[in-house]
Amino acid sequence: MSSNSNPPLTRKDFTSDQTVRWCPGCGDYAILAAIQGAMPQLGLKKEDIVFISGIGCSSRFPYYMDTYGFHTIHGRAPALATGTKLSNPELDVWVVTGDGDALAIGGNHFIHLLRRNVDLNVLLFNNEIYGLTKGQSSPTSQPGLVTKSTPLGVIDRPFSPGQLAMGAGGTFFARTIDTNPKLMTQIFVESSRHRGTSLIEILQNCVIFNDKVFEDVTQKETQDDHQIHLEHGKPMLFGKDKEKGLILKGFKLEVVTLGENGVEEKDILVHDAHEQDPSLHTLLINMTLPTHPVALGIIRDVEAPTYGDLVKAQKADSQRKAKVKSMQELIESGHTWIV
Repeated sequence: MSSNSNPPLTRKDFTSDQTVRWCPGCGDYAILAAIQGAMPQLGLKKEDIVFISGIGCSSRFPYYMDTYGFHTIHGRAPALATGTKLSNPELDVWVVTGDGDALAIGGNHFIHLLRRNVDLNVLLFNNEIYGLTKGQSSPTSQPGLVTKSTPLGVIDRPFSPGQLAMGAGGTFFARTIDTNPKLMTQIFVESSRHRGTSLIEILQNCVIFNDKVFEDVTQKETQDDHQIHLEHGKPMLFGKDKEKGLILKGFKLEVVTLGENGVEEKDILVHDAHEQDPSLHTLLINMTLPTHPVALGIIRDVEAPTYGDLVKAQKADSQRKAKVKSMQELIESGHTWIV
């Protein structure tokens, strides 16, 4: 924690001297500002924070943060981040990646990071396109999208980062948008407090190659009806006057209006982000327009042993049971061969 003798850190303290190089209007600027605004709220020293990225527009992030950082190779940021965290568990480690970097070439690393529950924070910038390499389709591109690599339209079914997280046993999943800095900052702070892999999907606009891809979600005229902001312990209400809500009908979520057909606020589902069973969290993740609003906020936040905890416990147990007292004894123990 920061020493009481030192002045509290501000956003400016986390802003590097590097010129930010993204396309004008890119959603990455808003994400960067939100992260820099969240960092002082963590109460950590700058030297205890690390940003690790792979390849892509988002992966320029470490240059713009006045903290430690690594700009690594395509899809392999989780591997570097895992090693960093295990070697120095006191560090607050952030992985910055995109839908192409994480879900294509880095898909295997991404899945196993979630499965192991390494104590890391993952910022997944999802713009449903490859930006840095100039507009090819990505694993989250929607069917029919015409890109430089799919001139006749995408025919692959897209990945859902949230579904992938649930399938891999993820302990923390949140979704936010680049047009809501306040929500982003709040989620970033909460993700840092979570022990385990925190995955934050950020719906981010690429103004050059996939502009307005999330317009139905973000445009001011309809955002009240097209977004639902989930908060633990609060009813799942949305709409301009919070007149709409979600109920569970059978195994499906249904949108209802308060006052119609006798529906009252007490009938509306209350969000429980800490429920271990991921069934309802998965239903919330899967909601799509036009039948349902898009779920934003912290959807899942549950406790489970972290990979670091398990490694530490295993190491302590093996040392307790070890019969050898030195490295030389270990080398000469068991089956040996002379060549």
